[in-house]
Amino acid sequence: MNLPNKLTIARICMVPFFLIALLAQDYIGLHYLWALILFAAASYTDRLDGKIARKTNQITDFGKFMDPLADKILVLSALVCFVQFGLADSWVVVIILAREFMVTGIRLIAAENGRVLAANKWGKAKTVSQVVAITAVLMFQFLLELVRNGILPAFTIFGSDGAFILTWLGSFLVLISAVFAVVSGMIYLMQNIQLIDTTK
Repeated sequence: MNLPNKLTIARICMVPFFLIALLAQDYIGLHYLWALILFAAASYTDRLDGKIARKTNQITDFGKFMDPLADKILVLSALVCFVQFGLADSWVVVIILAREFMVTGIRLIAAENGRVLAANKWGKAKTVSQVVAITAVLMFQFLLELVRNGILPAFTIFGSDGAFILTWLGSFLVLISAVFAVVSGMIYLMQNIQLIDTTK
């Protein structure tokens, strides 16, 4: 297994640790900070494995299939947890989940026909929007965690409660990422519609 693929596998292996940091708020101090660090590290491996694969000509079918799958596992894990914490609307996350199931289904159909579909630029833009949204939510909640712990004083933004504004802004960024998910999903479907038309 080459280095880019090892980084992809490492990203998947980091997900349980990210979830522990995110969900174990009663046992881990400043748990949003640790979750943010782990998410940022895992996200960086996505950028790094692709860069190394292209630079060293180590692009493989395994990487084409597993790299976007690793992204899905990481991102969807975070979004489902956000719903539990009230940091994202459930219907927004359901839309994103539906898009990912659809795209994964198309990839599986392609694999049965001997083709491996790599992520297109729209899919990459979608992933970037999701990573930005999740990173922002974790950063905002870390700041509010500092406020709750008395490390930072309570604050306002444009005269409104800071906690409300930051939580709302985080949810809005997740909504924007859902728009990217829908658009990229429809484009992906149209680009590969022939796979569905010819599959029995």
